[in-house]
Amino acid sequence: MSRNITLERKTSETNISFEFELDGQGKYTIDTSVPFMDHMLSLFCKHGFFNLQIKATGDIDVDDHHMVEDLGITLGEALHKLLENKKRIRRYGAATLPMDEALATVALDICSRPLLVYNVEISGKIKSFDIGLIEEFFRAFISNSMITLHINLFYGKNPHHIIEAIFKAFGRALSQATRIDPTMKDVLSTKGKL
Repeated sequence: MSRNITLERKTSETNISFEFELDGQGKYTIDTSVPFMDHMLSLFCKHGFFNLQIKATGDIDVDDHHMVEDLGITLGEALHKLLENKKRIRRYGAATLPMDEALATVALDICSRPLLVYNVEISGKIKSFDIGLIEEFFRAFISNSMITLHINLFYGKNPHHIIEAIFKAFGRALSQATRIDPTMKDVLSTKGKL
């Protein structure tokens, strides 16, 4: 069974065409008009073995905020729809990854309880990209995917390395959690429902 979805999100601020495949090979074509997000989403796909195509335009002449937030919303909506019944998925995923001097961990639970724990103390800009928007991306993602997501930075100095470690770990953790377990017949919960 193929687990893929095509979505469009059109607002007065952004226009996003989005194709996402959970069981992919890490292939991507991403043009969000925000080069730093293109790079981070490419890493997410490559390390999570997801296939993703995004073509997005928006009011980035004003700020990158609307685009970054709407990318998080769209990815969250896609995942929520793809995993609606949550049957046979492993549910939990976690990854701790280095990127040079930086070390970050991402742990998640696909449980219908949206919560973000974001222990990453960095600020400033990478070129013109506001680093604070990374938290906004993940907040939009969890609100729409209904996932509990913990992101913790152990240490790091270079903001690019820190964020790269986070997105690679996010890809790996989500890949683990969304994999079908052939030994399961239902959802991974004593309640019988997630």
